[in-house]
Amino acid sequence: MAMITIQIPKPSKVFNKQFYKSLFDYKTFTEVYYGGASSGKSHGVVQKVIIKACQPWRYPRKVLWLRKVGTSVRDSIFEDVKQGLSSLGLLTYCKINQSNFEIQLPNGAVFLFKGMDDPEKIKSIKGISDVVMEEATEFNLEDYTQLTLRLREKKHKFKQIYLMFNPVSKLNWVYKHFFEVNQDDTKVIQSTYHDNQFLDERSRKNIEMLEKSNPVYYRIYALGEFATLDKLVFPHFETRRLNKDDPKLRSIKSLFGLDFGFVNDPSAFIHVKVDEKNKMIYFMEEYARKGLLNNQIAEAIKQMGYSKEVITADAAEKKSIEEIKRDGISRIRPAKKGPDSIIQGLSFLQQFKFVVDDRCVKLIEELQNYTYVKDKKTGEYLNKPVDSYNHLIDAVRYAVEEINGQAKPKAYVYQNFI
Repeated sequence: MAMITIQIPKPSKVFNKQFYKSLFDYKTFTEVYYGGASSGKSHGVVQKVIIKACQPWRYPRKVLWLRKVGTSVRDSIFEDVKQGLSSLGLLTYCKINQSNFEIQLPNGAVFLFKGMDDPEKIKSIKGISDVVMEEATEFNLEDYTQLTLRLREKKHKFKQIYLMFNPVSKLNWVYKHFFEVNQDDTKVIQSTYHDNQFLDERSRKNIEMLEKSNPVYYRIYALGEFATLDKLVFPHFETRRLNKDDPKLRSIKSLFGLDFGFVNDPSAFIHVKVDEKNKMIYFMEEYARKGLLNNQIAEAIKQMGYSKEVITADAAEKKSIEEIKRDGISRIRPAKKGPDSIIQGLSFLQQFKFVVDDRCVKLIEELQNYTYVKDKKTGEYLNKPVDSYNHLIDAVRYAVEEINGQAKPKAYVYQNFI
């Protein structure tokens, strides 16, 4: 095994101060990193874990890097770690297995990248020294508990589990477990975009613009505060694993929707099955990413196997629709937005019972955070949703448009009985 030497003459040019001060502190078993977007928390954890793995341990570290859904590993944490290794001058000395998502460092340390959507495969991995949970709010308490049990290899010193996430609602398990109750052997580190010295000025301004345009979203998205929820638009839904090959589901009509985003908002694609007779909507599969160009959206749809399906997309993006059509998604079409289309579309969806595949983690996050506007003067809820946590939900509205037409907009005002 080769020795690893990392030379960093000016640490202030490589590390954010918020994370550098605990870079070599491995005493606490669970480290919880939370805060706003672009706060540098994921990059800081990646740097810390890489440098920890490079230390001259008697036994090389075996680090398990996780996302809840395995299909999101390639474009997220796997790429982040490769960039982290590159910035520290280590990538060229590592063995990269692109197909199995594994990285071996020169000193024998191994990085494994997996999805928690198949927990049995995780249980078969032996000798883990550290675990990293990216987007920890997408997991659940049972996932976290099982992962702590995987960290029982006696030969490794200073075993740790790291959680990184942007806060969502106080209904989420991470708030209930780590913030409502003081947990032993746990350290919590908060950060915002103010802590990221490497954030470019344009991104900083885009985040700060939210303070005026959407103050609630700014507190959650930018400042990393947990949301105190008001009246949820969809307060009830069931979550379970769905199988597309289930004969019952195969006989139900499939519908597809697409909402466009880019910088602050994700482009969001959804596959639903609608059982109109029994008033059930099954949410089968999602795809949501920021920063996607239209050709990348088209490629993602192809990889999911839906290139020949009818897809209803946001009508405000006619140019994007035409570009995606030229890229092989020939049956994509614009939605037909009418007066009060948002309220009417939500009213239609509220007639159905929702069953959500547990791998649709972004949709679940939206359903847990999509609320009605509350009148500050009267304390009453208006028949108008807050414009946040709604990208996949908007895609669902477009998807069901062809069967929507009977529902009438609700004219009542929600009363606050709390």
